[in-house]
Amino acid sequence: MNPRDSARERSRSRPPLGLLLCLLTLSGCTVGPKYQRPAVATPPAFKEAEGWKVAQPSDAALHGQWWQLFDDPQLNALEEQVSVSNQNIAAAFASFLQARTLVKEAQSQYFPTLTVSPSISRTRTSGNLQGGGASSLAGTGGGAAPAATGATGTVFNDFQLPFDASWTPDLWGRVRNTVRGNVAAAQASAADLENTRLTAQAELAVDYYQLRTQDSLKQLLDDTVKAYRESLDLTRAQYETGIGTDEAVAQAEVQLKTTQAQDTNLSIARAQYEHAIALLVGQPASTFSIPPEPRLATPPSIPPGVPSQLLERRPDVAADERLMAQANAQIGVAKAAYFPTLTLSAAGGFESSRSSNWLSWPSRFWSLGPTLAETLFDAGLRRATVQQYQAAYDQTVANYRQTVLTAFQQVEDDLAALRILSMQLAQEDDAVLASQRYLAIATDRYKLGLDPYLDVITAQTALLSNQQTAETLRMQQLTDSVQLIEALGGGWDANQLPSQQDVAHGAPARAP
Repeated sequence: MNPRDSARERSRSRPPLGLLLCLLTLSGCTVGPKYQRPAVATPPAFKEAEGWKVAQPSDAALHGQWWQLFDDPQLNALEEQVSVSNQNIAAAFASFLQARTLVKEAQSQYFPTLTVSPSISRTRTSGNLQGGGASSLAGTGGGAAPAATGATGTVFNDFQLPFDASWTPDLWGRVRNTVRGNVAAAQASAADLENTRLTAQAELAVDYYQLRTQDSLKQLLDDTVKAYRESLDLTRAQYETGIGTDEAVAQAEVQLKTTQAQDTNLSIARAQYEHAIALLVGQPASTFSIPPEPRLATPPSIPPGVPSQLLERRPDVAADERLMAQANAQIGVAKAAYFPTLTLSAAGGFESSRSSNWLSWPSRFWSLGPTLAETLFDAGLRRATVQQYQAAYDQTVANYRQTVLTAFQQVEDDLAALRILSMQLAQEDDAVLASQRYLAIATDRYKLGLDPYLDVITAQTALLSNQQTAETLRMQQLTDSVQLIEALGGGWDANQLPSQQDVAHGAPARAP
């Protein structure tokens, strides 16, 4: 062969350098809008936080185990069980793992697809084919020689071992935008997991202090029943000595029985709170119990920080922000449909009519070549698809801003509740002291025969009512403190979200 012809032949067998450079250049193109977090108006400070002071300098920020601020060992133990055994948290964790695998599915589109489909068949052709069964096979070019020829057709074997490869280069960023969108969705799922965890922890703390309030009210009513029984004994003694009346005895007895019924009724609410806690810690209600302890903790001082910190401290806000990033990437995926798709395909393998030479070099076959596809007319389908994803992005922006506004409202609500409750509780404690003095005076005047026993009952009712109100206000202080911590994010921070590299490369996720 002429050396010049040989060089020309080698040049035809190599891919043009210009084509390779073009592919490398186009593979860096990404269509679609660049994502930027939308601006949100944030006030400089919380209105209800004026004059709010923390107890110690170390209280300048919340931490992950925020329940330790309440200094309650029983609550600490229960909260640890929530993080391990709560089934809602386990379900949210599984949802995050699913979202993370979608990233790997999208990343697989960066690479070629290789398939193999070996087959062995025995075929009989029709004897009525033009030219006869044997001669008709001569032009097939498949290398399958006839094994037997009859008047009605030809029978032959066909051994095939084909390999197929195809690759669609990501020229316009469709795959890259898909990966980015799935990464953002996985991060949003991770934020949802933390929000589910925080919600369960806060709900447990609220139920726990509701239960402890029932214990305090139970002790209060037990003491009240004891006092009313002593009052009944007093009225009976005075009646038997001729000083009192039978009416006073009946009034004291009614007061005692009514209070005993109230005391018994408290067991219903306590049992229900105990069952709710069992559900939160992932245990059967039938085998779970919490010993009574009539003591309420003192609400801790909670640093609210500044409103702008909520954008990074609340997992629900972080989840909505990541959903915006996902929706923005979907716009790029939709816009990539406007551009042509290049597919590089190759096929090859071995085929023979006999197994003895199936894998021999003469049995080889191959083909390769590119395919370029472009939609010329779709009646506005692509334009409508882009508009759909643009509207979906606008929806996520509105949802994000609404979540931020809701966060501001919740913090302000809880700060206002705690500020007002502190004043109301001080007033209610004064009312309890006044009621105790009123009861002492009414009891003394009754013993001296100056006033009827009805005055004593009135004083007893006022004292019990004020004592119950004071216990309820203390419970509200504790639950509002928990809700304020939840509204502030529970010490969580957006920096704890898995990074794009962690999600893309499948870094180990923190189990519930």
